[in-house]
Amino acid sequence: MVRFKNRWILVEFIPITQGTAQLGKSTVGSANSIDGKAIWSALKQSVLNNFGDTGWGAVGLSLTVKYFSPTTNICIIRVARDQHNIAWGALTLLTSIDGTRYLPNVVHVSGTIRHAQLAAIAHNREVIARYRALAENPAAYQDSYNTFLESTEREIEALQD
Repeated sequence: MVRFKNRWILVEFIPITQGTAQLGKSTVGSANSIDGKAIWSALKQSVLNNFGDTGWGAVGLSLTVKYFSPTTNICIIRVARDQHNIAWGALTLLTSIDGTRYLPNVVHVSGTIRHAQLAAIAHNREVIARYRALAENPAAYQDSYNTFLESTEREIEALQD
């Protein structure tokens, strides 16, 4: 029996407005919020534009968006191990999703979903720390980020191959 080997790509999509990247800005509830289906479509179009039908033929069957958080703009993408360079290149060359400009930042690439999950949880904590620093609230201030971190941790850990 042959096992299907994957690469898991953890990507952060940073929104760009008026020529500057907006770190720590959430797109939740705005007209330009994206979802996993829009990311998959934009990634497909990027592969077709940059690598042609041959590139899409190599990547198309194995490319899936397993997780996306609209609050932190974190995405976990699964692709076959042999073609992960094509998907990574298409991500790097991606400029917009549904007409909104984004800067894709590949945070982590791993061979197992477990390591991608751990990297996603750690990166979510970093992003939430950025949000808290931008808010400049006192240390004892209770916010909804703790419940968000707990819920996203459960969602990410529930992912299966």
